Amino acid sequence: MTVPANLSYVAILIFVLAGSAWLEATCRTRVFRRAKRLALSIVPAVIMFFCWDAYAIANGHWWFDEDRITGWYLPGAVPVDEVLFFIVIPIASILTLEAVRSVKGWAVGDEDGAP
Repeated sequence: MTVPANLSYVAILIFVLAGSAWLEATCRTRVFRRAKRLALSIVPAVIMFFCWDAYAIANGHWWFDEDRITGWYLPGAVPVDEVLFFIVIPIASILTLEAVRSVKGWAVGDEDGAP
């Protein structure tokens, strides 16, 4: 199956998410069940990197290959694909960390039922 070039970025993100989402069920990471906690972990980074990208794009320091992205833009000329990156990669990272914690039995101090 060939992915259209303008969906390359999104296809990679889907691949990354699919490669880590199964950890939620198999390792019982409970990452998605603690949506508020997940959002509090990701939203600050999304905002910071969105602003950084908008600044870099506006000043010509950063650009995107328009043949490889959807062509949908948010304010600041930041591609939707890039914002999805800021969401998907941290989720995959958190899922992976929580899966390792689950398998290894590593405690971080929040095991008393804190949300």
